Amino acid sequence: MTVQRQRLHFLLAAAAAATGLASAPAMAQGSYPSKTVLMIVPAAAGGTTDLAGRMAAQALAPVIGQSVVVDNKGGGNGAIAANLVKRADADGYTLLMQYSGYHVISPHLTKARSWEQSDFAPVANVLSAPQIIVVRSELPVKTLAELVSYTKANPGKLNYASSGNGSLQHVTGAMLEQQAGVKMVHVPYKGTGPALQDLLGGQVDLTFGTAPPFMPHVQSGKLRVLAVTGKQRLPSLPSVPTTAEAGYPGVNATSWFAVFAPKATPQPVIDKLAADIKKVVEDPAFRKKAEEQGATADYMNPQQLAAMVKTEYGNWAQVVKSSRIEAE
Repeated sequence: MTVQRQRLHFLLAAAAAATGLASAPAMAQGSYPSKTVLMIVPAAAGGTTDLAGRMAAQALAPVIGQSVVVDNKGGGNGAIAANLVKRADADGYTLLMQYSGYHVISPHLTKARSWEQSDFAPVANVLSAPQIIVVRSELPVKTLAELVSYTKANPGKLNYASSGNGSLQHVTGAMLEQQAGVKMVHVPYKGTGPALQDLLGGQVDLTFGTAPPFMPHVQSGKLRVLAVTGKQRLPSLPSVPTTAEAGYPGVNATSWFAVFAPKATPQPVIDKLAADIKKVVEDPAFRKKAEEQGATADYMNPQQLAAMVKTEYGNWAQVVKSSRIEAE
């Protein structure tokens, strides 16, 4: 073989190899998913973020034809989970079930952040849930107005639990203090679970949070719900007024729980995931289960989710600033 023909043979082989490499991602995308998908949840088991992740994973698995495994990585105000997903391969096999409090409130609390919103690609919103104002049953109040009156008559006596400094529960409590002109003692916990246990044990007087983890205790009479911080009453709590109906329209806080992927995830994978999650969220059985838990099945596509994140990021910046809340 002449030198010229050897060179031509080498160039043709290199071109073929390059073509094969270039088509590999496309082939992978076309067959997505072909293995187990990991859903990382930035919270411990027992809260609404965990519920959202497990509901979505269980319902999504038969739709995509692959297992969807939930991995709880709580801590760091959502930073531990966020960084795991940020560093993961951008192939659609590692996803983040994100909680709005971490995504649009936490970034305002500190300048030293290990992740940014731009590190993630929006995929789809799954659930929305307003906060509820819930008190221990022994507290002598049955309405939000009575709570405000009792707090004014006992300044600094009442304490409220949250899932952490700067959490949505903390911010909601600060909003109520501002709107009602009262002062309570904030007691931060490392998650909703520990806060709920101390509320049931009488160590704290009240808390704010999405309804799902509290519902069994409300139904048993151990806890009492005074108001819903959303625009509408919850179907699971039809007799409980909204904060606006109770005279405090400025106390409005709704959480959302959405799926994100690493930012470089190919668009075809994002689109397929979004379409499959849409099927899940719009399924009547999924919607019914969400309502029974005190949440709402609320699908948003990638573009709608991105727009909501941008709006809420700006809105919560003002709330955090006016409340003078800082990270621990």
